[in-house]
Amino acid sequence: MKSPNDECGKRDEADSAISDFLEYMRCERDASPNTIKAYENDLESWRRFCAAAGRNLYPIDRASLSRFMVRLESEGISSGTRSRRAATLASFTKFLMYDGRIVSAETLPLPKRSKVLPQVMTEGEIERLIEDGGNYENAVAVRDRTMIEMVYGCGMRASELVSIKMSDIDETGGVIYVKGKGRKERIVPYVGSLKDSVKKYLVSARPKLCEHSAADSRDFLFLSKNGRRMSRQDMWNILQKRGMRAGIARTRLHPHVLRHSFATHLQRRGMNLRTLQELLGHSSIATTEKYAHIDTELRNIYDNFHPRAETE
Repeated sequence: MKSPNDECGKRDEADSAISDFLEYMRCERDASPNTIKAYENDLESWRRFCAAAGRNLYPIDRASLSRFMVRLESEGISSGTRSRRAATLASFTKFLMYDGRIVSAETLPLPKRSKVLPQVMTEGEIERLIEDGGNYENAVAVRDRTMIEMVYGCGMRASELVSIKMSDIDETGGVIYVKGKGRKERIVPYVGSLKDSVKKYLVSARPKLCEHSAADSRDFLFLSKNGRRMSRQDMWNILQKRGMRAGIARTRLHPHVLRHSFATHLQRRGMNLRTLQELLGHSSIATTEKYAHIDTELRNIYDNFHPRAETE
């Protein structure tokens, strides 16, 4: 017989998984407040279904998803909403794997979606975002600049950036050991102005931020002004603040845009896809190839619409 403590533990775990997923979608995927609310409603609907069926919130299998869709249809839920809920559960499953809560999962059927090009910043916008015109004698300003420069300069995910520890930085070799999806480690070089920024942060800014840090935070590279470990939410707030000062549209002010921009800019400058794959930590070259497609499509759009695109 299940004890009340067992049921309470499962609810707490489910609440934590949903909360972390919503934070990830908002901070790293730049989902709008309305989209976040839709995700929340979709997962609450799935939670009610699981409770009635006496099953855990995850992992999600195709058979259970099919029964969930049948239940929604019997309740008069529109086909559009049913498709959205299936897509939400597929995204939730991918997040659970990304976050290490599950090791593997069945591929869930997805509704057809219109093709949308990932957002990318121009090199000029990146430069404005990094320079910002701030006071770089201030420890927090030095930290913010270094974080922005590192995400773009190394093509990191926001979650990877805030997880970097002091022991992951090899100043002599000029490399960072990055722990990506599935805890897979990759080596990423940091050179040029980024190396200078990291050195300045370590010498002049981090010691000030460390003064009040707790024992469980001081191992991490980036710290808040109160000495705690930085979060994905903090990274999102920094990008929003600096991006708006730089005159960049809010639709492109989320950390993953910097990773997209890193990949697209390197691909345009001739980097081969295999090297780019290693830098990004993609398991499959097919994932990296999308940046070649992005570049081609953007160039086609330019050629079709820009008044000066045609040569004389």
